[in-house]
Amino acid sequence: AANVGKPMCIVLDNVVVSCPVINAALTDGSGVIEVTTEAERNQIFNKLKYGALPVPLVVETSRTVTATLGQESVSASVVAGIIGLSVVAIFMILFYRGPGLIATIALLIYTTISFAIYRLIPVTLTLPGIAGFILSIGLAVDANVLIFARLREEYRRGRDIRNALELAFVESWPAIRDSSVSTLITSVVLFMFGNSFGVSLIKGFALTLGLGIVISLFTAVIVTRTFMRLVLPLFSDERAWWFGVDRRSPEPAVTVAS
Repeated sequence: AANVGKPMCIVLDNVVVSCPVINAALTDGSGVIEVTTEAERNQIFNKLKYGALPVPLVVETSRTVTATLGQESVSASVVAGIIGLSVVAIFMILFYRGPGLIATIALLIYTTISFAIYRLIPVTLTLPGIAGFILSIGLAVDANVLIFARLREEYRRGRDIRNALELAFVESWPAIRDSSVSTLITSVVLFMFGNSFGVSLIKGFALTLGLGIVISLFTAVIVTRTFMRLVLPLFSDERAWWFGVDRRSPEPAVTVAS
Protein backbone atom coordinates (compact mmCIF):
# COMPACT_ATOMS: atom_id res chain seq x y z
CA ALA A 1 0.00 0.00 0.00
CA ALA A 2 2.93 2.33 0.63
CA ASN A 3 3.90 2.11 -3.06
CA VAL A 4 0.51 3.04 -4.54
CA GLY A 5 0.98 5.72 -7.17
CA LYS A 6 4.59 4.79 -7.79
CA PRO A 7 5.91 3.11 -11.00
CA MET A 8 6.92 -0.56 -10.91
CA CYS A 9 9.29 -1.29 -13.77
CA ILE A 10 9.74 -4.77 -15.24
CA VAL A 11 13.34 -5.24 -16.45
CA LEU A 12 14.52 -8.12 -18.66
CA ASP A 13 18.19 -8.42 -19.73
CA ASN A 14 18.77 -4.89 -18.44
CA VAL A 15 16.01 -3.61 -20.73
CA VAL A 16 12.79 -2.08 -19.37
CA VAL A 17 9.89 -4.13 -20.70
CA SER A 18 7.13 -2.15 -19.04
CA CYS A 19 6.83 0.42 -16.30
CA PRO A 20 3.22 0.55 -15.08
CA VAL A 21 2.02 2.67 -12.17
CA ILE A 22 0.67 0.85 -9.11
CA ASN A 23 -2.97 1.88 -8.75
CA ALA A 24 -3.88 -0.37 -5.82
CA ALA A 25 -2.22 -2.47 -3.14
CA LEU A 26 -1.05 -5.92 -4.31
CA THR A 27 -2.49 -7.99 -1.47
CA ASP A 28 -2.58 -11.42 -3.20
CA GLY A 29 0.80 -11.29 -5.00
CA SER A 30 -0.65 -10.63 -8.44
CA GLY A 31 -1.73 -7.62 -10.45
CA VAL A 32 -3.04 -6.42 -13.80
CA ILE A 33 -1.00 -4.36 -16.24
CA GLU A 34 -3.18 -2.05 -18.29
CA VAL A 35 -2.10 -1.47 -21.91
CA THR A 36 -3.53 0.68 -24.67
CA THR A 37 -3.06 -1.56 -27.73
CA GLU A 38 -3.19 -5.27 -28.50
CA ALA A 39 0.30 -5.17 -30.02
CA GLU A 40 1.70 -3.81 -26.77
CA ARG A 41 -0.14 -6.51 -24.84
CA ASN A 42 1.31 -9.30 -27.05
CA GLN A 43 4.80 -7.85 -26.77
CA ILE A 44 4.73 -7.75 -22.98
CA PHE A 45 3.11 -11.18 -22.79
CA ASN A 46 5.78 -12.84 -24.95
CA LYS A 47 8.66 -11.25 -23.10
CA LEU A 48 7.29 -12.24 -19.70
CA LYS A 49 6.39 -15.74 -20.90
CA TYR A 50 9.76 -16.73 -22.37
CA GLY A 51 11.87 -14.89 -19.82
CA ALA A 52 15.50 -13.89 -20.05
CA LEU A 53 18.08 -15.61 -22.22
CA PRO A 54 20.61 -17.77 -20.34
CA VAL A 55 23.49 -15.91 -22.04
CA PRO A 56 23.83 -12.33 -23.20
CA LEU A 57 23.58 -11.61 -26.92
CA VAL A 58 26.65 -10.11 -28.56
CA VAL A 59 26.59 -8.79 -32.13
CA GLU A 60 29.61 -10.33 -33.87
CA THR A 61 28.86 -9.12 -37.39
CA SER A 62 26.13 -7.33 -39.26
CA ARG A 63 25.39 -7.45 -42.99
CA THR A 64 22.63 -6.05 -45.15
CA VAL A 65 21.46 -8.35 -47.95
CA THR A 66 19.95 -6.43 -50.83
CA ALA A 67 17.12 -7.69 -52.99
CA THR A 68 19.43 -7.81 -56.00
CA LEU A 69 21.79 -10.40 -54.50
CA GLY A 70 19.87 -13.33 -55.94
CA GLN A 71 19.71 -11.73 -59.37
CA GLU A 72 23.44 -11.06 -59.28
CA SER A 73 24.15 -14.69 -58.42
CA VAL A 74 21.94 -15.93 -61.25
CA SER A 75 23.56 -13.52 -63.71
CA ALA A 76 27.03 -14.63 -62.64
CA SER A 77 26.02 -18.28 -63.09
CA VAL A 78 24.68 -17.57 -66.58
CA VAL A 79 27.95 -15.87 -67.52
CA ALA A 80 29.88 -18.85 -66.16
CA GLY A 81 27.70 -21.19 -68.22
CA ILE A 82 28.32 -19.17 -71.40
CA ILE A 83 32.07 -19.21 -70.77
CA GLY A 84 32.01 -22.97 -70.15
CA LEU A 85 29.97 -23.56 -73.31
CA SER A 86 32.43 -21.47 -75.33
CA VAL A 87 35.42 -23.40 -74.00
CA VAL A 88 33.74 -26.71 -74.82
CA ALA A 89 32.91 -25.47 -78.34
CA ILE A 90 36.52 -24.42 -78.96
CA PHE A 91 37.80 -27.79 -77.73
CA MET A 92 35.35 -29.73 -79.91
CA ILE A 93 36.25 -27.74 -83.03
CA LEU A 94 40.00 -27.99 -82.50
CA PHE A 95 39.98 -31.69 -81.64
CA TYR A 96 37.21 -33.02 -83.90
CA ARG A 97 37.25 -30.31 -86.61
CA GLY A 98 34.11 -30.57 -88.78
CA PRO A 99 32.12 -32.83 -86.46
CA GLY A 100 33.11 -30.56 -83.58
CA LEU A 101 31.65 -27.60 -85.46
CA ILE A 102 28.45 -29.54 -86.10
CA ALA A 103 28.32 -30.56 -82.43
CA THR A 104 28.65 -26.89 -81.46
CA ILE A 105 25.71 -26.00 -83.72
CA ALA A 106 23.74 -28.85 -82.14
CA LEU A 107 24.57 -27.48 -78.67
CA LEU A 108 23.28 -24.05 -79.69
CA ILE A 109 20.07 -25.69 -80.89
CA TYR A 110 19.94 -27.62 -77.62
CA THR A 111 20.26 -24.38 -75.64
CA THR A 112 17.55 -22.68 -77.70
CA ILE A 113 15.11 -25.57 -77.28
CA SER A 114 15.84 -25.76 -73.55
CA PHE A 115 15.11 -22.11 -72.88
CA ALA A 116 12.00 -22.28 -75.06
CA ILE A 117 10.69 -25.16 -72.94
CA TYR A 118 11.64 -23.32 -69.74
CA ARG A 119 9.55 -20.39 -70.94
CA LEU A 120 6.65 -22.63 -71.98
CA ILE A 121 6.29 -24.67 -68.76
CA PRO A 122 7.47 -22.21 -67.15
CA VAL A 123 10.67 -23.02 -65.24
CA THR A 124 12.20 -20.54 -62.79
CA LEU A 125 15.98 -20.57 -63.19
CA THR A 126 17.40 -20.73 -59.68
CA LEU A 127 21.04 -21.48 -58.95
CA PRO A 128 20.41 -25.26 -58.62
CA GLY A 129 18.38 -25.11 -61.85
CA ILE A 130 21.24 -23.47 -63.71
CA ALA A 131 23.58 -26.12 -62.30
CA GLY A 132 21.33 -28.86 -63.67
CA PHE A 133 21.22 -27.16 -67.07
CA ILE A 134 25.01 -26.84 -67.26
CA LEU A 135 25.43 -30.48 -66.21
CA SER A 136 23.07 -31.58 -68.98
CA ILE A 137 25.23 -29.66 -71.49
CA GLY A 138 28.17 -31.76 -70.37
CA LEU A 139 26.16 -34.93 -70.92
CA ALA A 140 25.17 -33.75 -74.40
CA VAL A 141 28.82 -33.14 -75.25
CA ASP A 142 29.70 -36.58 -73.87
CA ALA A 143 27.26 -38.19 -76.31
CA ASN A 144 28.90 -36.40 -79.25
CA VAL A 145 32.36 -37.43 -78.04
CA LEU A 146 31.28 -41.09 -77.98
CA ILE A 147 29.97 -40.82 -81.54
CA PHE A 148 33.02 -39.05 -82.94
CA ALA A 149 35.47 -41.36 -81.20
CA ARG A 150 33.64 -44.33 -82.70
CA LEU A 151 33.72 -42.62 -86.11
CA ARG A 152 37.51 -42.39 -85.95
CA GLU A 153 37.81 -45.98 -84.85
CA GLU A 154 35.63 -47.33 -87.66
CA TYR A 155 37.39 -45.23 -90.30
CA ARG A 156 40.82 -46.39 -89.17
CA ARG A 157 39.65 -49.97 -89.59
CA GLY A 158 39.42 -49.34 -93.34
CA ARG A 159 35.75 -48.48 -93.82
CA ASP A 160 34.76 -45.58 -96.05
CA ILE A 161 33.61 -42.40 -94.34
CA ARG A 162 29.90 -42.99 -95.00
CA ASN A 163 29.81 -46.48 -93.51
CA ALA A 164 32.04 -45.36 -90.65
CA LEU A 165 29.57 -42.58 -89.83
CA GLU A 166 26.54 -44.86 -89.80
CA LEU A 167 28.32 -47.48 -87.71
CA ALA A 168 29.49 -44.79 -85.29
CA PHE A 169 25.92 -43.79 -84.47
CA VAL A 170 24.69 -47.39 -84.30
CA GLU A 171 27.52 -48.62 -82.07
CA SER A 172 27.46 -45.56 -79.79
CA TRP A 173 23.71 -45.61 -79.17
CA PRO A 174 23.63 -48.31 -76.42
CA ALA A 175 26.15 -46.42 -74.26
CA ILE A 176 24.39 -43.09 -74.84
CA ARG A 177 20.99 -44.62 -74.11
CA ASP A 178 22.03 -46.38 -70.91
CA SER A 179 23.82 -43.38 -69.40
CA SER A 180 20.94 -41.05 -70.29
CA VAL A 181 18.26 -43.36 -68.89
CA SER A 182 20.13 -43.87 -65.61
CA THR A 183 20.59 -40.12 -65.18
CA LEU A 184 16.94 -39.51 -66.10
CA ILE A 185 15.78 -42.00 -63.45
CA THR A 186 17.88 -40.19 -60.86
CA SER A 187 16.35 -36.87 -61.92
CA VAL A 188 12.82 -38.23 -61.58
CA VAL A 189 13.53 -39.58 -58.09
CA LEU A 190 15.03 -36.27 -56.97
CA PHE A 191 12.10 -34.33 -58.40
CA MET A 192 9.44 -36.55 -56.81
CA PHE A 193 11.05 -36.81 -53.38
CA GLY A 194 13.04 -33.57 -53.21
CA ASN A 195 10.78 -32.09 -50.53
CA SER A 196 11.05 -35.29 -48.50
CA PHE A 197 14.80 -34.78 -48.30
CA GLY A 198 14.19 -31.39 -46.71
CA VAL A 199 15.75 -29.46 -49.60
CA SER A 200 13.12 -28.15 -52.03
CA LEU A 201 15.81 -26.60 -54.24
CA ILE A 202 16.71 -30.11 -55.40
CA LYS A 203 13.52 -30.14 -57.47
CA GLY A 204 14.77 -27.26 -59.63
CA PHE A 205 18.06 -29.06 -60.24
CA ALA A 206 16.28 -32.32 -61.06
CA LEU A 207 13.79 -30.64 -63.42
CA THR A 208 16.36 -28.86 -65.58
CA LEU A 209 18.65 -31.89 -65.58
CA GLY A 210 15.84 -34.24 -66.62
CA LEU A 211 14.63 -31.94 -69.39
CA GLY A 212 18.21 -31.48 -70.54
CA ILE A 213 18.74 -35.23 -70.80
CA VAL A 214 15.71 -35.66 -73.06
CA ILE A 215 16.65 -32.68 -75.24
CA SER A 216 20.30 -33.75 -75.47
CA LEU A 217 19.24 -37.17 -76.75
CA PHE A 218 17.34 -35.44 -79.54
CA THR A 219 20.14 -33.06 -80.48
CA ALA A 220 22.97 -35.60 -80.21
CA VAL A 221 21.29 -38.42 -82.10
CA ILE A 222 18.89 -36.64 -84.48
CA VAL A 223 20.30 -33.15 -85.08
CA THR A 224 23.98 -34.11 -85.19
CA ARG A 225 23.28 -37.16 -87.34
CA THR A 226 21.17 -35.16 -89.81
CA PHE A 227 23.79 -32.43 -90.18
CA MET A 228 26.57 -34.98 -90.64
CA ARG A 229 24.61 -36.72 -93.39
CA LEU A 230 23.93 -33.39 -95.12
CA VAL A 231 27.61 -32.41 -95.33
CA LEU A 232 28.89 -35.92 -96.02
CA PRO A 233 28.47 -35.74 -99.85
CA LEU A 234 30.79 -32.72 -99.92
CA PHE A 235 33.75 -34.70 -98.63
CA SER A 236 35.40 -37.80 -100.00
CA ASP A 237 37.88 -40.08 -98.27
CA GLU A 238 40.67 -37.79 -99.47
CA ARG A 239 39.17 -35.01 -97.36
CA ALA A 240 38.57 -37.13 -94.30
CA TRP A 241 40.81 -34.79 -92.30
CA TRP A 242 37.76 -32.53 -92.13
CA PHE A 243 36.13 -35.19 -89.97
CA GLY A 244 39.12 -35.27 -87.66
CA VAL A 245 40.17 -38.74 -88.81
CA ASP A 246 43.10 -40.10 -90.78
CA ARG A 247 43.44 -43.25 -92.81
CA ARG A 248 45.50 -46.04 -91.39
CA SER A 249 46.11 -49.53 -92.61
CA PRO A 250 43.04 -51.69 -92.15
CA GLU A 251 43.22 -54.01 -89.21
CA PRO A 252 43.71 -57.62 -90.35
CA ALA A 253 40.83 -59.95 -89.77
CA VAL A 254 41.39 -62.56 -87.08
CA THR A 255 40.21 -66.08 -87.81
CA VAL A 256 39.66 -68.44 -84.93
CA ALA A 257 39.90 -72.13 -85.78
CA SER A 258 37.29 -74.29 -84.18
